[in-house]
Amino acid sequence: MVLYAGIDLHSNNSVIVVQDEHDHVVARSRLANDLRTVSSWLKPYRKDLAGVVVESTYNWYWLVDGLIDEGYSVHLANTVAIQQYDGLKYRDDESDSRWLAKLLRLGELPEGHVYPRAERAIRDLLRKRSQLVRQATMNLLSIQNLYMRNTGQLISANDVRNLTAEAVDEAYDDANRAAAIKSTLAVLNCLQGQIASVEELVHGQVSLRSGYKRLVSVPGIGKILAMTIMLETGDIGRFASVGHYASYCRMVGSAHLTNGKRKGSGNTKNGNSFLCWAFIEAANFAIRYNETIRQYYQRKRGRVKRIVALKAVAHKLARACYHMIKEDVPFQITRVFA
Repeated sequence: MVLYAGIDLHSNNSVIVVQDEHDHVVARSRLANDLRTVSSWLKPYRKDLAGVVVESTYNWYWLVDGLIDEGYSVHLANTVAIQQYDGLKYRDDESDSRWLAKLLRLGELPEGHVYPRAERAIRDLLRKRSQLVRQATMNLLSIQNLYMRNTGQLISANDVRNLTAEAVDEAYDDANRAAAIKSTLAVLNCLQGQIASVEELVHGQVSLRSGYKRLVSVPGIGKILAMTIMLETGDIGRFASVGHYASYCRMVGSAHLTNGKRKGSGNTKNGNSFLCWAFIEAANFAIRYNETIRQYYQRKRGRVKRIVALKAVAHKLARACYHMIKEDVPFQITRVFA
């Protein structure tokens, strides 16, 4: 007897269903999110299990890694691509688990990418940098706001970074106002130190890779963007074509057309937000510092809105990076922006 297991994963528990090749439920249970508990529950069915499907949620690492270590054939379900049967009158966690197992049996399961465990930690560390940068920006803007509110003058970001506690005390007679700025400045300085530490740690691990060296040669792509593109892309072989990669980078529009008319759109946020940010940033820098790319952008800008022209540049950069990583070839601007 061949069995299939589906796991509907939640924040503190998981609903597991095991069913046979006729979709008859053999066992079902709601278990606490504990690897030993889940593994023990699955053990009686292990020799007959053709596969285990885990719903791709924010907290799947521990479960997928643990079951793979136990020797199970684990599949990560791409929940965005899964379509439920519209005729269902009632749905719950058990029906979701059964549907995952059924899709696996039918060979129709849309699978998500299980990012290699050895690379996952460094990618997540670089993502942490993005969070720290957002927090630092928030504190920097807070200091600028306090300064303008009380003096009527604008203080630049560089001047904020060079502020000292002594300079703040000299500028304000009111101790409370000075304390407000100094406390925010202390947090900002701490965040900037942590950002630099993360950048140095990540850069030391990826700077010698051939993909990184290729990427930093692209106009507009520096150290941070190259690391982001390389780590967020992962194995380039998982993308069937350059179009699939561009779509994953959110560089492709989403529209539902019929008879030449627009009938709505799909999920425009499908894809990797970090890659989207990286290529948009690269496009902004490339337009500023590369004459060929600036001319291409200006021609586009004469016909379409600014954001569309910017996205066109980012799209071309994404396609170029795909071929550079996949074929290990240098950037050729005449091929990209002919």
